[in-house]
Amino acid sequence: MGFSTLIFFIVTLLVGGSVGYGIFAFFGRHKDQHSTKVSSTILLERIEKVFKVVMAEGYFTEIFDYKDDKKYLYLFNNTKKALVIAKAKVLVGYDFGKLRFRIDETTHQMIVEHFPAAEVLSIDTDYKFYDIENGIFNRFNQEDYTMLLSDAKQAMNEKALSSDLPRIANNQVQFMMYQLATTMGWHVKMQLPEANQKTLDEYTQYEELNAGVKELKAK
Repeated sequence: MGFSTLIFFIVTLLVGGSVGYGIFAFFGRHKDQHSTKVSSTILLERIEKVFKVVMAEGYFTEIFDYKDDKKYLYLFNNTKKALVIAKAKVLVGYDFGKLRFRIDETTHQMIVEHFPAAEVLSIDTDYKFYDIENGIFNRFNQEDYTMLLSDAKQAMNEKALSSDLPRIANNQVQFMMYQLATTMGWHVKMQLPEANQKTLDEYTQYEELNAGVKELKAK
């Protein structure tokens, strides 16, 4: 290798390295300049004082079969359907703001005149859609999905109230009330209207859960 050839080889390496570094730096700067901006606005609408106590929680899974048939030109049906699997954690308890009672200090009694029914305090849901089929003209839109989720949540609420959760919550809250009253030297006495007492007694009845597919039809 001659001296001139060696010089040419070294110069080529230097120029190639400089060009490579320049390209790397160029794309590196552009990559570093990439930025993602996320902004959010949180509005506090109101704050309310509540006295709600959770007494029981249940975990539910339901399968909903949604079908919507529309007839076009009075000749053929155009169907859209979907299978929805809903999972939910349901909290059942009492709103003690609805409890009516009076205190008899002479006899150390708390006399309950109205006992509220157990209610669903919250539902934490998770939905998954399967086997979504659109018709040629009858297709799913955002309103359909909103309606589906609303109906599924309502069905889950009804299932929770018809399950054993209200009975468990009723037993829990009465045990808590009587225990607290006893520790303070007081007594709890129920003086409820007939209809209220009947409703309270119904919570002692157990209803077996029935598994199955629930069909949701378009409104």
